[in-house]
Amino acid sequence: MDNELWMILLPIILLPVFFAMGWFAARVDMKTVLKQAKSIPAGFYRSLDALVDRNSGRAARELAEVIDQQPQSYELNLTLGKLYRQRGENDKAINMHQALLESPDTVNEKRERVLFELAENYQNAGLVDRAEQIFLGLQDGDMAREARQHLMSIYQQDRDWEKAIELAQLLSHEEQTYQFEIAQFYCELAQTALFKSNFDVARYNVQKALEANKKCTRANMILGDIEFKQGNFAAAVDAYSAIEQQNHAYLSMVGEKLYDAYAAQGKKEEGLNQLIGYMQTFPDLDLINVIYEKSLLLKGETEAAQTAVELVRQKPDLSGVYRLLGLKLSDMNPTWKADADMMRSVIGRQLQKSVMYRCRNCHFKSQVFFWHCPACNKWETFTPNKIEV
Repeated sequence: MDNELWMILLPIILLPVFFAMGWFAARVDMKTVLKQAKSIPAGFYRSLDALVDRNSGRAARELAEVIDQQPQSYELNLTLGKLYRQRGENDKAINMHQALLESPDTVNEKRERVLFELAENYQNAGLVDRAEQIFLGLQDGDMAREARQHLMSIYQQDRDWEKAIELAQLLSHEEQTYQFEIAQFYCELAQTALFKSNFDVARYNVQKALEANKKCTRANMILGDIEFKQGNFAAAVDAYSAIEQQNHAYLSMVGEKLYDAYAAQGKKEEGLNQLIGYMQTFPDLDLINVIYEKSLLLKGETEAAQTAVELVRQKPDLSGVYRLLGLKLSDMNPTWKADADMMRSVIGRQLQKSVMYRCRNCHFKSQVFFWHCPACNKWETFTPNKIEV
């Protein structure tokens, strides 16, 4: 009975002891935190403050002063080197990371990290060969994935599409397959082969592109070009027409080629009707000029103008109004003709400034269409039709 009572009372007796121990531990931890906080140089906080204010120059100077007081700090040296690179001071970044690499404490994972940062410095400075060699050497360690991503970027820059495909396949996993990029790399190979009239190689790479991404509109555009150049005009029509099922917005880019493939078979009117049908179904397509020009040849000025006017009225925009005014000028009363011509000139100038292709990822704008955005390096992000921006 006494033992049972003792077992019941023991936790109650020890409760104040546990409380005191917890209070003491908390006090010790807080003192440690405060002590460590006091040991951090004031320049470190000034550097952070400068970064918050987006003043990277002052941040770099403040952090350099801190490193003068703590020259052996791996993390601070690594960070300052990255800050120099961000500012475009590549020589300073290279020197900083090379010095850190020579430290006897920079081993194993730390050494890999410094090598990776050094390779980024070289790449940023345009010393691509040096960067490539370092990234290649990092493929067996913890930095393998990051190194391969940079290698793929280098191979794209060098237009070494075979190596880019190999890296993209190595990087592919369930969450990110890179099939979209792989298809574009094969399209680049196909386009080069087509330029050299190497049709078999071009056709092979188109097929590989479609295997990687069955919705790759560019692959069918190139396939249509291959068939057309080889005189397979019906097959060219099939290739260009398949784009409707992939992404109809890209039909604007093959409208005239599609008509020419029909015309080569003696089916000009059928080709024209298909283009008109596309615009009636998809008013956003930029096909009005092609339709008007081909209608003019086949049906004469009156019917061509009427067709164009009907399509513009279906979805009026700056380009359509510009075309509409041009069509109506010849029929206008001389009193209004000069004013209408002036309005058309104003709209034309506005078109040049505000209607263009735009990257959907970074919003880079251009009068020229790119498959590979020169600003953000993303593939197939440009709007296939010019838009008002």
